[in-house]
Amino acid sequence: MTNIDISPRPAPVVSGYDRWSRKSWLLLLVVCIVIALDGLDVSMVGVALPSIGTELGLETGSLQWIVSAYVLGYGSLLLLGGRLADLFGRRKILLIALGVFAAASIVGGLVDDPAVLIASRFIKGVAAAFTAPTAFSLITTNFAEGPSRNKAISIFTTFAASGFSLGLIVGGLMTSLSWRWTFLFSAPFAIAAIILGLYFVPRDKRALEGGHDIWGALTLALGMLGLVFTVVSAPDVGWGSLRTVIGLILSGLLLTAFTLIELRVRHPLIRFGIVREGFVARANLSAIALFGSYISFQFILTIYLQSVLGWTPLSMALALLPAGMVVVLSAPFADRLIDRFGSSTLILVALGALSLGYLLFLRVGTTPNYLLDILPSVLLLGAGFGLGFPSIQVQATTGIADSEQGLAAGLVQSSSQVGAALVLAVTTALISTGSHTVDATAVQLLDEFRPGLILSTCVALAGFAIAAMPRKRLRSR
Repeated sequence: MTNIDISPRPAPVVSGYDRWSRKSWLLLLVVCIVIALDGLDVSMVGVALPSIGTELGLETGSLQWIVSAYVLGYGSLLLLGGRLADLFGRRKILLIALGVFAAASIVGGLVDDPAVLIASRFIKGVAAAFTAPTAFSLITTNFAEGPSRNKAISIFTTFAASGFSLGLIVGGLMTSLSWRWTFLFSAPFAIAAIILGLYFVPRDKRALEGGHDIWGALTLALGMLGLVFTVVSAPDVGWGSLRTVIGLILSGLLLTAFTLIELRVRHPLIRFGIVREGFVARANLSAIALFGSYISFQFILTIYLQSVLGWTPLSMALALLPAGMVVVLSAPFADRLIDRFGSSTLILVALGALSLGYLLFLRVGTTPNYLLDILPSVLLLGAGFGLGFPSIQVQATTGIADSEQGLAAGLVQSSSQVGAALVLAVTTALISTGSHTVDATAVQLLDEFRPGLILSTCVALAGFAIAAMPRKRLRSR
């Protein structure tokens, strides 16, 4: 579609956001559309699941794979997607992945075969695994480290949060027309991002030197796919089942083989020493705590509002909207807070806010007052995510060379997704131990959810404890 520039010239790195050029703003617009689509797509489809099940005749066990298939493709390939963007060019990877994302959106909205629908979700997740870290690394390589980059990241995270929170409302509106629109809605925006990207995403040099680490890429992809698939399906088949045990063993063997390959090859796909640089390790552990507890709590909260209180999907979305609004309103100021207090302090405050929100929710009953019993937890949820998400992204990439920004971005996003999948899987297993009988009372249902709530609280508190440790900067290699 476009000619490959033999001697590409990277765009100049912007050093001050008050002097951003028109092209810099438009580049930021493109990557913000990309990350908003990721959040929008996940939350829209979640609202539409009951309608999809009714029309296509899917049982709950099959229906959950519409969500799980996306997580499988997204969470397992994020690390690979970010690194390949570093190696083969961010512009090329972003545009190709956006094209796949748009095509999968159209297919998912038109098909009637559940298997094809689930397959389209998996492909869409794979595409997002390339677009998300690539979009983030375009920011970190085109905006100078410091106030300029922090400002760009705060805008970027505002769009990410807006996509996720507004997706609940948009999903409710689209589902009222047809669940198919929750799939088709993303396609025109993805196509618009491709068109804008052709003009405003700068060409970048390939960082790859020497041979292609084919075996490393293959073992990493298969190992992560196997791990995420096993974790996501474990609540259905059982954590002690033969399939789960074999899946964990095979995934472990593949990832061990990947590690050995990376230690031996001349040009490894992933340099393991990156986790010892800056605050990379701390940021990734914080990401697991934040996303693992956040996604699991939100999952329990949505079930509580629908199964215990009997709310409609749209009423549920409106109940959770304040959390999204807090994120949207706070994220634009995150860069100033990071500049003043540091990312570590904000991560500590964020995980503290989440922990408090979960603890407060443990006291709710079957006839809660929304303003007094639910809203405080929802607002703390929004404050914690709004402060923690951008701070973790900044911390994970600070001090990392441009040639490894995609790797660092992919690593922290992979930790977020795989961590969320693991905690959610354990949460699902915990809340599935109850009776779930048709005539179960609201009190019984609420009691079944409490172990999952306790788990979310413990995960957030563990992250808080890690963030509170003495801040000793790790030595670079």
